[in-house]
Amino acid sequence: MCLLDQVLSWDTERIVCGSATHRAADNPLRAHGRLGSACAIEYAAQAIAVHGALLEQNVGSAASGPALLASARAVELLVTRLDDLSADLRVSAQRLHSNAQGALYSFAIHADSALLARGRASVLAAPGATP
Repeated sequence: MCLLDQVLSWDTERIVCGSATHRAADNPLRAHGRLGSACAIEYAAQAIAVHGALLEQNVGSAASGPALLASARAVELLVTRLDDLSADLRVSAQRLHSNAQGALYSFAIHADSALLARGRASVLAAPGATP
């Protein structure tokens, strides 16, 4: 399942992705005819995964290979649902810390200038991954 449509920008510390999939009737995260705001965490997790892959491919990363979302903390959901938003989503993630065991990111999801969700997520290197 890929929820992101494009990478808008990225560097070694941050990534910004765009998506219109929140409006899709066949979005795999839709339940009971709607896409709840908690799904913003999955959008953020996918942006973090893309950032890790780009780092591994282009820069070399201390924590390379597969990773698992370990936690989402201090998450603020500022809307109740995502599917009724007409603007595309802008998913931003900033790496706050990383090592061979994983990474800590902050994230924010916007539609136009409206902040929809924000928080922190930690990812851990998957068992068997090579640092």
